[in-house]
Amino acid sequence: MQFDREGLLKSTLFFPLHTAIARLGAEAFPTLDDLNALLSDRKPSVQSGRALKFVLPGFRSTFEEQYEPRCYLAGEVETRVNNWHDLFNALVWLTFPKTKAVINARHYRALNGADGRAGRGELRDTNTLLDESGVIVAYCDESLAELLRNFHWRELFWQHREQVKNSMSFYIFGHGLYEKAMQPYVGMTGHGLLIKVEQAFFSLPIDRQTEHLDDRMAMHLIEQGKNTRELAPVPLLGMPGWTADNECSSYYDNTAYFRPGRRSVGKPQL
Repeated sequence: MQFDREGLLKSTLFFPLHTAIARLGAEAFPTLDDLNALLSDRKPSVQSGRALKFVLPGFRSTFEEQYEPRCYLAGEVETRVNNWHDLFNALVWLTFPKTKAVINARHYRALNGADGRAGRGELRDTNTLLDESGVIVAYCDESLAELLRNFHWRELFWQHREQVKNSMSFYIFGHGLYEKAMQPYVGMTGHGLLIKVEQAFFSLPIDRQTEHLDDRMAMHLIEQGKNTRELAPVPLLGMPGWTADNECSSYYDNTAYFRPGRRSVGKPQL
């Protein structure tokens, strides 16, 4: 699929990345040099203090050369050439650098046993879900958040449609989910982390919104965020305006997509 900067900028699903995408050239698929040039303004770093840099993948013969350790220890994010999955990973790093750095540090500590449990576990499962298919759900109306946590999709997206447009917004975070969003389909679902904000938040420019959410999400993951039960399933194409098909109430009759759920989602303190 050809790189289409203008198409990405017109899509609502990609709006959290629009600031970074707009700074890319329109003629060809972004190169490593293009991506590294975008680091010059904010100069993000990983939690070890090393400056972030996008690099080609290398041969992994030692622990330090594995993906997560290399990122944490050297600040080097392996990025394949002409690869959509890795491009979106880089764009998420550019948009949510603090949160990505925290996720990387949590992976690194789990891999080397610094948290007391080497290897996989619920912490790394939570990291992976967020990193690949996470969605930040910003809201200022607690009643809307409760509808989402309890899987009341028709009430949320149809009966309270105008309130959702004004008081709730969804920001795709997972780079795997962005790759799916290039060809959106019914069934496309993310893992949502709910963050309460003030009403004025929704009037901020998009770069101010993502910066605020990056701060909040990073702090949450440092303090807690270790349980997958904190993540709420989010049928993304239910969001008003994210597909022309959901402009009629019958769209929400599809219970294979808008599932009622068997439990409510845990409520983290954000």
